Amino acid sequence: MLNELTMGMLLGLSAGLSPGPLLALVMTETLAHGTRAGLRVALAPLVTDAPIILVTVLILSRLTEFRPLLGIISLAGGLFVCYLGVSHLRVHPASIDLHDARPRSLFKGIVVNFLSPHPYLFWLGVGAPTITRAVAKGPIAPLAFIGGFYLLLVGSKVALAVAVGKSSAFLTGRWYLGIMRLLGGLLIVLGILLFREGLRLL
Repeated sequence: MLNELTMGMLLGLSAGLSPGPLLALVMTETLAHGTRAGLRVALAPLVTDAPIILVTVLILSRLTEFRPLLGIISLAGGLFVCYLGVSHLRVHPASIDLHDARPRSLFKGIVVNFLSPHPYLFWLGVGAPTITRAVAKGPIAPLAFIGGFYLLLVGSKVALAVAVGKSSAFLTGRWYLGIMRLLGGLLIVLGILLFREGLRLL
């Protein structure tokens, strides 16, 4: 259970701090309309991801006997996590353009996250295979992974919204860049482990 919880928290923190459409929306809402507006957008993954998780886990649970196919999916997941790690290492200070800022809502955050390819790639290549393996350990392990993931995914975006609400300079500071690069290195290690698991399944 501890392994799943740790993995979920690491991946959740990475996803929460990664530059992307949802993070940009959180920042623009916070800067343009206040911290509460950014907090509402940060909650969007709690609404959009549930059907994605159910579908991907259902698909993979029916493929548990096809080890080579699961191996290929794990290899792809490992490569995807390594790609995320490299992108974290190359991150630059965030730049938020408010010239076209318009009032947003939780609904807009849901639409942005639902149309983004990242949740689908993550849950198909990394999240669902991890849950499928964790089920063999009992019901607590997959819940620990999901709980740790969303605690840090939503929690980190909430923390960023609060930090930016107090000072927009946070996104260009050393702390943000340092955290992103540390996460990049950890993600590359995790990606290599997932890739090794894929090779074992093949």
